[in-house]
Amino acid sequence: METIIYLVKHADELKENGIKNTNDTTQMMNEKYILSVKGEEQSKKLSENQELKNIDILWSSSYVRAKATAKYIAYRNNLEINIDASLNERKLGNLEDLSKWMKNKKFGVVQAYLQDRKWKAKEGESCEEATKRVTAFVQKILNENKGKRIVLVSHGALISFLLSNWCELNEEMKLIFNNKVIEIKEPSITKLTFENQELLNIEPIEINV
Repeated sequence: METIIYLVKHADELKENGIKNTNDTTQMMNEKYILSVKGEEQSKKLSENQELKNIDILWSSSYVRAKATAKYIAYRNNLEINIDASLNERKLGNLEDLSKWMKNKKFGVVQAYLQDRKWKAKEGESCEEATKRVTAFVQKILNENKGKRIVLVSHGALISFLLSNWCELNEEMKLIFNNKVIEIKEPSITKLTFENQELLNIEPIEINV
């Protein structure tokens, strides 16, 4: 019996300038970012994708932009949104630490985390730690929902970390499955097909947003 999991990366978030709430930590600010007008439109179109019809269960990160993306999928499928922090983006931690670490890096920040899986900023989270929590969550979901069609709305780095369980990394630190590059765009849908706990296929779903 096949179980389908759709990994949905949230839509475009609002870019902000100016003074932020000085009482908010970096983590709190990251959790509060909302979708842009473009992101709201993307989310609505995303929810109309044929692959996201007749969904049985919907889970989302607790971050605002993820829930805002998930609400359209929930509406179209007449579902409630289940929230779990296991789908939250990795904790960035101290941004000065992150900035120093990223100096002279050949690739982007997600690729850098995948390359150095144990590194983390002060009060942050490593690739290894984030991968462990999201993988455990997916295993639990698979055990409890065999034969179901499930949507998980999450974030780019975390989705990439999860996919690294089954994908290889090429010289450019891109995820490769069956000789195909798996890209996580904003937004995106990535379809995982399982037989019990065994992954059968990873398929990027074409979307028009």
